[in-house]
Amino acid sequence: MSFSLYRRPGGVVFLDDDPDYLEMLAEVMPPDWYVRLFLRPGHCIELLQQEPPLWEADAWRQQEIINRWREGASLISQILQYWREDGTARFALTQVCVVDYSMPAMSGLRVLSELTDWSGSRVLLTGRADEQLAVSAFNRGLIEQFIPKQSPEIRLRLTDAIQNRFRVPDGRHQQIWRATLSRQQHALLCSPAIALELENLVLRQGWIEHVTIGAPFGVLALNHKGAVSWLQLEQAETLPELAEMAASQDWDAATVQDIRAGKKLIDLELQLALGADHKPLARPAFAIASDPAPLYAALFTVNDPFCPGFMSSHERFIATCGERTLQS
Repeated sequence: MSFSLYRRPGGVVFLDDDPDYLEMLAEVMPPDWYVRLFLRPGHCIELLQQEPPLWEADAWRQQEIINRWREGASLISQILQYWREDGTARFALTQVCVVDYSMPAMSGLRVLSELTDWSGSRVLLTGRADEQLAVSAFNRGLIEQFIPKQSPEIRLRLTDAIQNRFRVPDGRHQQIWRATLSRQQHALLCSPAIALELENLVLRQGWIEHVTIGAPFGVLALNHKGAVSWLQLEQAETLPELAEMAASQDWDAATVQDIRAGKKLIDLELQLALGADHKPLARPAFAIASDPAPLYAALFTVNDPFCPGFMSSHERFIATCGERTLQS
């Protein structure tokens, strides 16, 4: 287990020739998911085939952030600018496609085979007679998961499966943001104990999107209302340097000593990224985990002028999508 370097919400598409089943799914899927429902395979395929260029453009925008960072630009300020400029467009990209295997016009596997350039997760719904075909498709890597439609608690099984697919890091995003991390930072994030602590922290804070970076080391995160938080991470060996920086900024001796002891952190590098309008603060620090090495963290709030805000939030995006209706 390793902590995902980049994660954000995306859409889920359902394709089934049974309108009653689709209407049931529309009612029971979590209200904060972007859900689209299709009766006709051709329409579903056409929609998803339009997305690869959009994914490519979005990935290139992220890669350009890295390119400019290598030339001296701040990662934090660029990520905040990316969120503000993108608005809500990235939330509309489909991350999971759930397809019924048995349809009269085209089998679910045939539909998925048409999506050669679409890189999202594929889940197949099967009847009893289809399960051997589904096992074969899974073993060949054509689908990530299959679920029998007759399963007890099908709603919970399907919701859990989709949620788990949402949490799987996108390989390209991982590669892009890995470039900002040192080898030691990356090793820490690959520690199961640290990864679990960070995942639990993300859930507790209600973050729906985050980027993990190494310069400075931390996690820049968005909640559903478009507010931004900064989780500053410090390795034990970097605490003396941070304490010296605080002392040079005329922080009081007690705060400097608390930083040296891992009891407080100060967001000096966040201030450098945001400029004079952001005043540095000291916040209580807490240990993320001690294995394989001590890692300390503190939470900071990024001021509203730098945040995407509610108009570019995921909550507003979902509110503007309207009711979940069947697309024939």
